[in-house]
Amino acid sequence: MTTIQDQTRTAAAQRSGGPAVLALHDAGLSYGARKLWDGLDLDVAPGEFLAVLGPNGAGKTSLLRTVLGQQRLTSGSMTFLGQPIRRGHRRIGYIPQQRLMESGTPLRARDMIAQGVTGHRWGIRPERGAERERIDRIIDEVGATAFADAPVAELSGGEQQRTRVGQAIAADPALLLCDEPLISLDLRHQRGVTELIDRQRRQQGAAVLFVTHDVNPILDVVDRVLYIAGGRFRIGSPDEVLRADVLSDLYGTPVDVVRTMGRIVIVGGAEAPGEHHHCEADPHTPGPDEGRL
Repeated sequence: MTTIQDQTRTAAAQRSGGPAVLALHDAGLSYGARKLWDGLDLDVAPGEFLAVLGPNGAGKTSLLRTVLGQQRLTSGSMTFLGQPIRRGHRRIGYIPQQRLMESGTPLRARDMIAQGVTGHRWGIRPERGAERERIDRIIDEVGATAFADAPVAELSGGEQQRTRVGQAIAADPALLLCDEPLISLDLRHQRGVTELIDRQRRQQGAAVLFVTHDVNPILDVVDRVLYIAGGRFRIGSPDEVLRADVLSDLYGTPVDVVRTMGRIVIVGGAEAPGEHHHCEADPHTPGPDEGRL
């Protein structure tokens, strides 16, 4: 479909020396007459960190939903570890957007992480000895020891996200899906959560699909970018994709890319006010694809 896509279509498998964890071939997704994207060829390698960027409603969260088996592609195919996608695969970890628990929820941080170890389709069962040791180890790995026995609803946003990361990595996933996990977190907690995810992929070889509206907190760990906008997309390294000429072509209107003090800000032209997108964090920006799934 594009020069950048052709150049990077099999780059993941070539870098890893093995088959892709996630493979999409000529994949498309539409809602009625509204096309989110089509013709997507993408191979994600073990240990690769892929950032998924684009404006609200572009189809970023919808891409994760197809990987989770919650909805079907309109066209093309998708495989995980060489097999067709199925719902509830234990080797796919999922970290959702930050949402504070309701006050009074009795679930402890430890209980939430334990669900990733002992939970299955018939519910939660008691922990066995080896499982208890694994839960304790994960709690320590994500820095949750100090609040492991506290109700999740009483934890800070950063502590809750650490707990969710622990739950997601508990089953030793081959693929981590991250849906705006840094929203509403301050810079310190953004860095902490990013480091946890990056450590998992480096130590365990888990591939990462990281949906975000702000690439800056993860810029130093990203291998490639999938940028979706207006039913089209580009794939490549951050330097290949996050450029004024590439994004102007994607949006069909002038787009400026400003790099300052190690950060990237992407600003759309005044003639397309509904299509501008800031890579720099904006607390007033709504969550991706909200109300559009």
